[in-house]
Amino acid sequence: MAVRQLRLVVTADDYDEAVRFYRDVLGMPERVSVPPENGGRVMILDAGAATLELAEPATAEYIDRIEVGRRVAGHIRVAFEVDDVQGGTAALRDAGGEVLAEPTPTPFKSTNARVEGPAGLQLTLFQMD
Repeated sequence: MAVRQLRLVVTADDYDEAVRFYRDVLGMPERVSVPPENGGRVMILDAGAATLELAEPATAEYIDRIEVGRRVAGHIRVAFEVDDVQGGTAALRDAGGEVLAEPTPTPFKSTNARVEGPAGLQLTLFQMD
């Protein structure tokens, strides 16, 4: 078996806010939007290349400490590589995201910021140094 695509599915109580935040502000273009028979809404956004990062609890705690200063993430956190971590963090703040940590140089040769977005999703924005 070979995996062809990673799709992260997020249930958002405020669908319109989530679409605005992730599509319009973060810049993830709409790939497809297919209304289900129940009249609800679903949209698939393109996030570029996808990877699955697996970490032991101690490593997740270490990453949180580097990025935020303390353990804050649940067992799922989404990381987006961006071209401008400073500008991206400011745009997400202006769009209603809660900045948990400003952009910070890390030992991973990247500058990372942490933001809480709609649907309770914790985001790491990172820019490779």
